[in-house]
Amino acid sequence: MQFFYRLAADVVVIVHLVYVAFVVIGLVAILIGIVRRWAWVRGWTFRLLHLLAIGLVVVQAVLGVTCPLTVWEKQLRTLGGQASYPGDFLAHWAHDMLFFDAQPWVFTLIYCLFGLLVLVTYLFAPPRKRARIGT
Repeated sequence: MQFFYRLAADVVVIVHLVYVAFVVIGLVAILIGIVRRWAWVRGWTFRLLHLLAIGLVVVQAVLGVTCPLTVWEKQLRTLGGQASYPGDFLAHWAHDMLFFDAQPWVFTLIYCLFGLLVLVTYLFAPPRKRARIGT
């Protein structure tokens, strides 16, 4: 049974990494897309989901709430008999990319500044309900 908890914890880490990648790579794509006039980066659904994704992170950080994915992973690791974060190669690599040591205020500041940058792009290059083809 411990194997399944460990596997589930590894899956949670991968989901967490995908979430972070969506937020970070999404902003990079938006910034490049604004300059290059890619229509898809102005898509209403994509931009709203992106804004909500970083907004959730900012709200959690400001309120001092630990990310539910982090809590869930730690619980699954404990149930799997793991005291640290070993996992398989991909899960270990993903975990190391997501977590590093710093004071909590550093993360809150980073999240808030990143969220502000996303909001600025949202305001200065707002999404369109229907992206125009060719622009």
